Amino acid sequence: MNRRDFIKYVGIFAVMNRLFVKEVSAKETSFVAVAEGKDYGAVTRNAINALGGIGRFVKTGNTVVVKPNMGWDRRPEQAATTHPAVVRAIVEECLKAGAKKVKVFDNPCNDTRRTYENSGIAAALKDLRNVDVRYMEEERYRKVSLKGTFIKEWELYGDALSADVFINVPIEDALADLNSTVKSHLVVIDATRILTAHGPTGGSLRDVKVLNKVIASTDIVAADAYATGLFGLKPQDVPITVTAAKRGLGEINLEKVKIVKA
Repeated sequence: MNRRDFIKYVGIFAVMNRLFVKEVSAKETSFVAVAEGKDYGAVTRNAINALGGIGRFVKTGNTVVVKPNMGWDRRPEQAATTHPAVVRAIVEECLKAGAKKVKVFDNPCNDTRRTYENSGIAAALKDLRNVDVRYMEEERYRKVSLKGTFIKEWELYGDALSADVFINVPIEDALADLNSTVKSHLVVIDATRILTAHGPTGGSLRDVKVLNKVIASTDIVAADAYATGLFGLKPQDVPITVTAAKRGLGEINLEKVKIVKA
């Protein structure tokens, strides 16, 4: 399975537009912040601030990699990629926290140039200093041993591996293997608009439901468990969430999760 096939395999979770930060602190009570509003930048900041702010994760001098979902040649309103306002808010917060460099990239399944342009993300960041929006380069991949159940080794991008903070968009055992190796600290889910059918690529605005929500958590499983409800599902209905919970990556039982409106 190559990288592009793996991205296609991800399915519904690709359109949920999750972003992750590596490194996990000591065990803590699972906490999910849900912010809602039409100003997507402000909503994103509200969700992150409810967790204590980006300063919990990004320190002065850090190099940060932000890997939003730019997998498809789609416009923001088609809900197949991360909304540019959400990405910009996260990048701005990283810079305010003292990050010396923020790198933003993805490995699209569609034409890279068109995908970067039509997602609106590159344009949304072009005026920010110390932000590097670039195409991923084949020679920068490094083969890494995962010692996983499904994936034993995988080629991961060197810039992501060497970053101080990694914000990423990555099913079942495969994703559990990856997240066991690159553990998540901050999880941000762009639910400003979601695809209700024909994911992950979408295309028709008839399949888009506008929710104006952004979800943030330090628990990747709890965040996904909450987000499944947005699709009318239960966490136990989604194999990836069940598998991740069994692997000890987070809390699937929402009765044990503290949920706050930011």
